[in-house]
Amino acid sequence: MSRPMLARLLRSALPALSLAILLGAIFYLQPRTMSYFGLNLLLNLAVPIALATLAQMCVLTVNDLDLSIGSYVSLTACITATWLNDTPILGVAALLACILAYGAVGALVHLRNLPSIVVTLGLSFVWLGLAILILPTPGGKAPGWIRELMTLKPAYVPFPVIACVVIALVVHVVLMRSPYGAVLRGAGGNPRAVARAGWSLLRVKVTMYMAAGTFGALAGIALVGLTTSADANIALRYTLLSIAGAILGGSEFVGGRVSPIGAVIGAVTLTLAASFLSFLRLNPDFQIGAQGAILILVLALRAVIGRTEADR
Repeated sequence: MSRPMLARLLRSALPALSLAILLGAIFYLQPRTMSYFGLNLLLNLAVPIALATLAQMCVLTVNDLDLSIGSYVSLTACITATWLNDTPILGVAALLACILAYGAVGALVHLRNLPSIVVTLGLSFVWLGLAILILPTPGGKAPGWIRELMTLKPAYVPFPVIACVVIALVVHVVLMRSPYGAVLRGAGGNPRAVARAGWSLLRVKVTMYMAAGTFGALAGIALVGLTTSADANIALRYTLLSIAGAILGGSEFVGGRVSPIGAVIGAVTLTLAASFLSFLRLNPDFQIGAQGAILILVLALRAVIGRTEADR
């Protein structure tokens, strides 16, 4: 095997390798986590974080960046814990309206050629304000069917592992293996070529933003199923976690280069990183900085491997 091919293989395997190293370190520090119950506890929040990361990845696919996904997940969580539980029809309508609003944001960014960072940053305050209007104080209640789904205990393999694998494979097939998935990724890599081929860039951007809105809504629903209640600030940190998870999983800020499987692995890695730092008894005030250091280390390794690949 040539060195460039080895470098490409190592680069694609880096997210899984990072996850394996981190998981091995956790098992070494706390051997009791090497069990069904231990893994279920470690990965308790992996599903909503993975869904939020996939939402961010959808926006990255079209060369944009979403700084509002955390507030949006909080909004959908508040809708789930109130309207979806008390009046399901109103709750479903509100969630669908949120997804359509996300598509409208994509259209606005494209038609007016606005920077997505600025638009989504402003939008984050809108989502947060709506969440506070719906649920001024922490509370609400998770619908019973969502709670039952998120607390399933299948035999042998914990539910978060099964859910993450299924979600990653489905999105991978749709985005990486289907003909239309190639068009969606091509709109980020070479939009002029896609436009010359007769595809509507506006439709592509609206599609990806609506996909992001769908994954964000699912993240809010899953989060409420785990916490049994909601809060307007419940998922604000998901914005940075989603960006970190997508980049850690191999996505790029430009070029439409994304990896659904890598994004889910990156989200799971960040979920485990919090537990790893807790097992080290690190002061909580320094844990966010330590998570950033882990991310920088992995990205630095990826950059070195990418430079080796380019030189060859």
